[in-house]
Amino acid sequence: MSDERDSDDQRRGSDRPSRRQLLATTGTAVLGSIAGCSGDDGDPGSSDPETPTDTAAPTPTATATATDTPTATDTPSPSPTETQSVEELIAKYGCPEDSGEYDAVVAKDGSGDFESVQAAIDAIDPGTFDGFRVFIEPGRYKEKIRLPPNRTDVTFVGENATETVLTYDDHADKTGDNGEELGTSQSSSFFADGLDFTARNITFENAAPDVAQAVAMRISGDRAFFDNCRFVGNQDTLYNYGRGTRQYFRNCYVEGDVDFIFGLATAVFDNCKINCKDEGYIAAPATPEKQDHGYVFRNCEITGDAPEQSVYLGRPWEPYGQAVFVNCYLGDVIRPRGWEPWDEPEHDDKTKTAFLAEYNNEGPGAAPDQRVDWAHQLSDAEAEEYQSLESVFDGWAIEACLSESGSA
Repeated sequence: MSDERDSDDQRRGSDRPSRRQLLATTGTAVLGSIAGCSGDDGDPGSSDPETPTDTAAPTPTATATATDTPTATDTPSPSPTETQSVEELIAKYGCPEDSGEYDAVVAKDGSGDFESVQAAIDAIDPGTFDGFRVFIEPGRYKEKIRLPPNRTDVTFVGENATETVLTYDDHADKTGDNGEELGTSQSSSFFADGLDFTARNITFENAAPDVAQAVAMRISGDRAFFDNCRFVGNQDTLYNYGRGTRQYFRNCYVEGDVDFIFGLATAVFDNCKINCKDEGYIAAPATPEKQDHGYVFRNCEITGDAPEQSVYLGRPWEPYGQAVFVNCYLGDVIRPRGWEPWDEPEHDDKTKTAFLAEYNNEGPGAAPDQRVDWAHQLSDAEAEEYQSLESVFDGWAIEACLSESGSA
């Protein structure tokens, strides 16, 4: 993301209904009310989803029947079936399936069901929504990939993150089919727009030359989980796009230089390696004002090839941007000041509204007494807020899921 914004930037628990059940209950219009699943390409959180009107089942009409012999037993009228709201159905999150069974295999050499990742996605029946697991054989798959909003509960699994690479090379200044520049948002190699997307052991890459913003992954679907994945690029590598969405990154690797982790989502990075390729900024949060959390980095390792003391932990893209680093190792690439205010004429003083904070970090880049005076050093009590994923994610039970599956 540049200082000049682009105009376009802004499988399942036993009690969970399947997507087939959900559609049977609510109809296909449910798609438009899934958080982060609007079909348009603007800000996915710019308006609240429309909630279908609940309609009560009609009361059965009693009909009298003339008979000489009264019926011995009255047959009670059936009670109307209770219908859950769309919101209740969507809220029933199912844990990511961690079995070895797959619905499809992608292999470049033709030995699988599909030779491209997009072909596998396109083959998913959007009318069932019962979950779909794809195994992707090692190889470099150069294709611009989109997981649309109506493909939900999809899981991608690679054999090894460094050998299964999904890549493309668009960048913001590149001209699109319409004759106009793509801009940052449309430069993405992969668009994860579907709800409950999970990826394991995969690299998501933007291989464009370092000439402009070039997104490797843009996520607008809620409850996205990435485990042992790599996000490779330069400027604007990882776009946590969806307003109000929740995104979890565990044991992942992210590299870049300028604002290479940026967006509006609540995103937690656990035990991740953040590689600073050159001088710049790590996080650029655009957290909405009424959203409780933005970026949370826990037990991460921040290092890289950037010059010593040349990288800021972050800067607020929007006035209420939030980024917190907890129990992290900060290498010598981090500037003593820690944070940059990103002064912009169209915004008031962001130092008065942004929340950029640290707790119990260590390493040569951890210098709490040299940080800017408007940043925060959390107390033990304040840091407690960031210890529970469920607390940060406001009810998304991903932590319990991983514990139950033994993969925590």
